[in-house]
Amino acid sequence: MSLAIFDLDNTLLGGDSDHAWGEFLVKNKRVDAQWYQQKNDAFYQDYQQGNLDMHAYQNFVLSVLAANPLDTLNRWSEQFLEDVVGPMILPKGLELIQRHRDQGDHLLIITATNDFITAPIAKLLGIDDLIATTAERSETGYTGKIFGTPSFQAGKIERLNLWLKNKGIDMTGAWFYSDSHNDLPLLRLVDNPVAVDPDDILKAKAQENNWKIISLRSN
Repeated sequence: MSLAIFDLDNTLLGGDSDHAWGEFLVKNKRVDAQWYQQKNDAFYQDYQQGNLDMHAYQNFVLSVLAANPLDTLNRWSEQFLEDVVGPMILPKGLELIQRHRDQGDHLLIITATNDFITAPIAKLLGIDDLIATTAERSETGYTGKIFGTPSFQAGKIERLNLWLKNKGIDMTGAWFYSDSHNDLPLLRLVDNPVAVDPDDILKAKAQENNWKIISLRSN
């Protein structure tokens, strides 16, 4: 049995759930549409270029959680899953998950996107273990801050090492599937790095290192 680690956005999903959540809020008039759309798009561009200020971005995203009661947020989440996330799930991604499950591998999603967005998606995909940026909560709701280290770039390794220690699992024979050059630190650590519909930077690095390149979108 090996550890099979999956990035989520643009890997198992045919899109970015974090950015899509912002678009969902704009479309449904839950935020100041013009301002929020501009900020959401600008942060996403920073992410794609590899220079995202993760703490500034999370302050932006989590402010919406802090400004609304939990029952309202849960209703929005359910609608988001049905209207937006469902159509983003890639059939070939589900097949890949099932293939590792059939092999008896331990399945893990690791994502920079916060757990308010991603925990329901992991459940929908049938994966119990999730490492995501943690949205801090109080007794009454979300605080608008992150808790601990965001699981982004090298932070994914820090969070993963803690998870491995707690689970008593090692990285021998581990797989990691990702689309993004932001995940190069973790891709370099695993025995089986796989670039999935990679961005240009990751594609070049994968070719340079003879890593496997696959598509979960093509026929």
